[in-house]
Amino acid sequence: MGDTTIFSQPSKQPALKKAAPWARPFLWLDAHLEQVVILIAYSGMAGIIFVEVIRRFFFGLQAPWSTSIPVLLFLWLTWFGASLNVKKRTHLSLNEIRMKLPRVGQFACLILDAVLWIGFGLMVIYFTTTQVTLAYDNYAIVPGTDNVMQWWFYLATPLAWVMIIYRVLQNLYADWARYRRGDSFNLQPSIMD
Repeated sequence: MGDTTIFSQPSKQPALKKAAPWARPFLWLDAHLEQVVILIAYSGMAGIIFVEVIRRFFFGLQAPWSTSIPVLLFLWLTWFGASLNVKKRTHLSLNEIRMKLPRVGQFACLILDAVLWIGFGLMVIYFTTTQVTLAYDNYAIVPGTDNVMQWWFYLATPLAWVMIIYRVLQNLYADWARYRRGDSFNLQPSIMD
């Protein structure tokens, strides 16, 4: 329960307190990375939209990039939100069927999930890295700006999918440990955590 290995469940605060001082920042980052990225992206989007609406209606002004940057920040919000849902196991799933299976069948379905997530994730990383590289090589600039590069925003997709694969491996490790101990699988995630 107080395991501080790299694949321990990230929300366990006692593991953070028991960890060596050099490991605490990494464990904190493991537990909170998605929330921090989501908070920054959402705050940036909301701030830009709020200020630009006020400027447009009261002063008749609008920054030319104010319609581009929030859309690109949404990439960071969406993909790291997906990673957070994988971490918490609150993504869409058909657990009603699995709950009726025997324990071995449930574990086999969890392994199949992990294989599919990883396979799909590797494809997404490959193709979106190509998009990032293309934007980088062509010096693609965000419309309405002079020096804000598009690849900075496009990088959200491959980075978030690396995190998704990492979270899938964490969950698989936890499932394997549960299976070896003979514990039941928690197939009803709590979306309120």
